[in-house]
Amino acid sequence: MATKKRIKVRYVEVNVKSGNFVSKLIGEKTPHDFSDIKLLRNLLSNEKSRILYVLKSKNPRSIYELAKILGRDFKSVREDIKVLERFGFIEFHAEKTGNRESLKPVLVIDSLQIQIEI
Repeated sequence: MATKKRIKVRYVEVNVKSGNFVSKLIGEKTPHDFSDIKLLRNLLSNEKSRILYVLKSKNPRSIYELAKILGRDFKSVREDIKVLERFGFIEFHAEKTGNRESLKPVLVIDSLQIQIEI
């Protein structure tokens, strides 16, 4: 009998009536003038979805390698993966190669479900 693979799902619920749910989730402490929907759209941008795809398909060993695969600069990729980490989509695992230690971004979810209550 084949063993069942455990699937990790991340749920993001946005309640338009209550407001600021996404802001609380990512730890925004200062008042802002943009809606949760805008933050959610930023989270699900094309660049961030490319990062998730590359993490799943190519399994890069470091943030630098991920940036090279994507053809983007390191700083931009690092900022994007920090947002993905705050939402719990990825984790960093420390890997040592020689005298250097690098942070390997690892995809920790298999699926994302978004429910928007109006």
